[in-house]
Amino acid sequence: MTNQNTRFDLPPTVARADGQPRRVGFELEFTGLTVDQTAAVLQSALGGELRTCSTAERELRVDGLGEFNIELDWDFLKRKATDAENAPEDDGSRREWMSLLSDAATLVVPLEVVCPPIPLGELDALDDMVVGLREAGAVGTENSPLAAYGTHVNAEIASLDAATISTYLRAFALLQWWLVDAHEVDITRKISPYIDLYPEAYLESLAGRADHGLDRIFDDYLEHNATRNRALDLLPMLAQIDADRVQDAVNDPKVKARPAFHYRLPNCHIEQPDWSLARAWNLWCVVERLADRKDELDELGAAFLARSRPVLGVNRASWVAHIDTWLKERELV
Repeated sequence: MTNQNTRFDLPPTVARADGQPRRVGFELEFTGLTVDQTAAVLQSALGGELRTCSTAERELRVDGLGEFNIELDWDFLKRKATDAENAPEDDGSRREWMSLLSDAATLVVPLEVVCPPIPLGELDALDDMVVGLREAGAVGTENSPLAAYGTHVNAEIASLDAATISTYLRAFALLQWWLVDAHEVDITRKISPYIDLYPEAYLESLAGRADHGLDRIFDDYLEHNATRNRALDLLPMLAQIDADRVQDAVNDPKVKARPAFHYRLPNCHIEQPDWSLARAWNLWCVVERLADRKDELDELGAAFLARSRPVLGVNRASWVAHIDTWLKERELV
């Protein structure tokens, strides 16, 4: 394994079932820059062709990488900005007002850079982007006690079969408390509703069964986690398999189908000199490595159930300490 701050680890499974390289996308939330400043930084770092979608949105198309979206993460402003762009040509005052509002919103509303899915072996192509944003004045999680800015990791799954999904779910569920500590998740994000952990009843359900069919995966997940606000949001992946079934349970238009995990736990400390996207990715890779070791995953699931106490459940602090030692003994971290 490599230095978790600077180099991107490769997981045990680097290819999809069709033989193509697995890919991962990132979403960064931060403030301190305007939409135009952010777009200029990305174009300087990555090249590409820039397009203005509205006052609040830009799109950068980069050959060999794909489409980067830059936007103020405020649905109301984005709708109004689009309306303003479609206003009559002589309605300049309206568009000017929207531009002023967009600049003011950068003080309190996070900017979001949504990166395209990039092959695992090419993730260091994003390093210059992160450095450029930092040098331009971008600031992340600690800058706002309200917005709970974070880094999202969209890791493409190798195969959408039940066995693969089930294995990853079990691995994450057993590691989730430890991951909160390992990521040093900021207190503002812990108390926010956006990255809630799986409930313990769901953990016990996963730990107790090694094999889950797709119907059981859907039933159990949607019973306990019918919301986008999870540290590991599986709704996009389930929607890729059966969008109607997901929408019947969640009814949220923001759920976008894609064959990837939506991992929302990491902070965004883009303002710190030693921070990189590799920090978030490499801790996710602990889940990847555990998912690749079925016998040890079964062993860990049995240990979790053995620690469960009537009414009280599993002691979180004790489990985290056990996980920390267990992972180091097996060289998984």
